[in-house]
Amino acid sequence: MDPVQKPRVGPKDFFLWLGAMAFLYASVISLLALVFSYIDVLFPNTLEYYNDYSSGIRFSIAALIVVFPIYVFLTRVLHQDLRRNPEKKDLWVRKWLIFLTLFVAGITIAIDLVALINTYLQGEITMRFAWKALSILVVVGAGFAYYAYELKGTWEAKKRESQLIAGAVSLIVLGAIVGGFFIVGSPETQRMLRLDQQRINDLSNIQANVITYWQQKQKLPADLAALEDPLTGFTQPKDPETGMAYSYRPTDKLAFELCATFDLASSLSAQAGGSTNTDMRAPAPVTTPVKSPYYSPYGETWDHAAGQACFTRTIDPDKFPPFNK
Repeated sequence: MDPVQKPRVGPKDFFLWLGAMAFLYASVISLLALVFSYIDVLFPNTLEYYNDYSSGIRFSIAALIVVFPIYVFLTRVLHQDLRRNPEKKDLWVRKWLIFLTLFVAGITIAIDLVALINTYLQGEITMRFAWKALSILVVVGAGFAYYAYELKGTWEAKKRESQLIAGAVSLIVLGAIVGGFFIVGSPETQRMLRLDQQRINDLSNIQANVITYWQQKQKLPADLAALEDPLTGFTQPKDPETGMAYSYRPTDKLAFELCATFDLASSLSAQAGGSTNTDMRAPAPVTTPVKSPYYSPYGETWDHAAGQACFTRTIDPDKFPPFNK
């Protein structure tokens, strides 16, 4: 009687299993990162004055859109191959990678729970800790259970159940991706936010040069052309979208006004209805819990509504004394 020969691992088998596991890890990491960002947004930490989660959410969404469908496709191909060739369930690459996945899942649960408990002991708010711990247990624990059954060949024998699980997980991932757009907005919204931030940067640059001009000459410039200087390299910034010049006019000996047209309202304007006029002699403290990125080193905010917004600034000579004094 000829001894039973073990199935040989071909290049196709090796790279299919390796790719499936790699895309599985990437999908789990991206999904957990996305869920953690949602938890941070829903349960903000009052110790953080401002934290921008949008970049992390966008990256996690982009990663899931690419890697998760590839993982589902490779897993389907592998299961179809196992149903046609049942002997391949004994491939060493399959067993090694599944055991490695189970080991990594177990270690990940332990390490992440230790890290979360340590964060909690440092003062992390309770709801954040509870939801993040639950997220790890659900996502990684579900993966551990799935591949424990995979090792036994359950999903090759139960095609219908395998398809239902794939569909359910796909719906969960799709829901997580769609939820991100309610936080960071659509790509068009992100573009408008970047344009508005550039307008704020331009106005802040103009303001700094107006202050320097006053400190040098003890008078405000008549227009923005007076600020242009080849030695300092300052040129009038233009609106990044329309190419139009920003509006500037002196309103008093020490006061001036800057205007720009914004695509969106800033968070403080939208939620608190704040004023766009700020006196630099007595900058008002920000008492609202809403976090806004529109601020400057001088202490004033750039809170604005959608459309044209004007900012009145008054120079305090004690705070910004003339250079020749």
